Amino acid sequence: MKYFLGIGGIGVSALARFYLSQGEKVVGSDSCDSEIIQDLKKEGAVIYLGHDAQNIPVECNELIYTPAAKDDNPEMIEARKRGLEVLSYPQALGRLSQRYKTIAIAGTHGKSTTTAMLGLMMVEAGMDPTIIVGTKIKEFGNSNFRAGNSEYLVIEACEHEGSFLNYHPQIAIVTNVEADHLDYYGDIDNLRKAFLEFVSHIPADGLLVEKKGIELLCGCKKQTFSLFDEEVDKIREVIGVPGDHNLLNGLAAYRVGRYLGIDDETMLKVLNSYTGSWRRFDVTDMGSYVLIDDYAHHPTEIRATLLAAKEKYPDKRICCVYQPHQYQRTKFLFSDFIQVFKECVGRDINKIFMLDVYDVVGREGDDDMRKNYGSERLCQEVGSEACSYIGKGEGLEEIILGYDVVIMMGAGNVYDLSQRLKAKNCPCS
Repeated sequence: MKYFLGIGGIGVSALARFYLSQGEKVVGSDSCDSEIIQDLKKEGAVIYLGHDAQNIPVECNELIYTPAAKDDNPEMIEARKRGLEVLSYPQALGRLSQRYKTIAIAGTHGKSTTTAMLGLMMVEAGMDPTIIVGTKIKEFGNSNFRAGNSEYLVIEACEHEGSFLNYHPQIAIVTNVEADHLDYYGDIDNLRKAFLEFVSHIPADGLLVEKKGIELLCGCKKQTFSLFDEEVDKIREVIGVPGDHNLLNGLAAYRVGRYLGIDDETMLKVLNSYTGSWRRFDVTDMGSYVLIDDYAHHPTEIRATLLAAKEKYPDKRICCVYQPHQYQRTKFLFSDFIQVFKECVGRDINKIFMLDVYDVVGREGDDDMRKNYGSERLCQEVGSEACSYIGKGEGLEEIILGYDVVIMMGAGNVYDLSQRLKAKNCPCS
């Protein structure tokens, strides 16, 4: 029996689903309830809210924990006291990756979308892969996991705190390498070194597909991709999600699909039918306006999403309700955030409404960081005409009046505000 500490997390929950699909008993805990936890309970998991040493059953032999868990967590202490095997989520997934012919999708942006695209191509081609992805996919029954019965495992490989260095892929995609998680890596050079180490895990008879210009070292077969490649035009004609960034995601998946022997008709059919996953340009018609949920929280992702919105809705009034994610990230990329918002307001959208920074407990800095790199200062730097600070979003329904398209953006609990809007206004609710 396995115990999952932080079972409501998008990664840990997918791994819990894997073991449920194998017929194993799954028990776990999290600090608060969520849609994911309720779904896992329906699937057979036993889940406690709150952390307590007594939650761990006596017959449990292994604890898998979210990297966000601290050493003083009572369940961590109890597991080690009992002599249980204790593994982080990346360590546990890394061990699993050695049992399969693993395809890992890495990169600063685009991982979830590319994982979904490639996974769906393989499903449609009858290859029956097991898939673990960092978001919920409609085609998987709004789950972040698909159970398969073949030798293939397709996984999203996140670089956060070196997680992807635990994985052992035969095939890998690297969508891009840009500055992020600098609170851990310190600078882009160290981040690049981590990506170099990641691709070094690919065996000599394996494959690396990377965006042109990254030029990561690898002793395996290698392909690059860019918007100028010959396949882009035919993908552009059929792809169901907007934006050049998604063309690149689709092309990367297409290149691996071709390597695996999947025919063009199947791959293009999937790229046409795939309309996005949970919180990746997730569109809801609210009647009087269109609501778009998007997970973007890095300047490059923000730019790509706002450009895609303009492309899809060229003649509409568009606003973005943005929630910065972590003071650390906001500090390290402060000038980039200012630049991207100044660049996009007036060209791609009409207005930014800035929520308070989503404060990740245990990962943030001192009061000086909170004062100097919070949402109010970010708004001031962008300019009052382009950006308005709205705190926790009270009165959001009135704030967004008059806009045809409203983008709810960020990796924190901005999603809760979207849900409230949908509950009140959606024609189908």
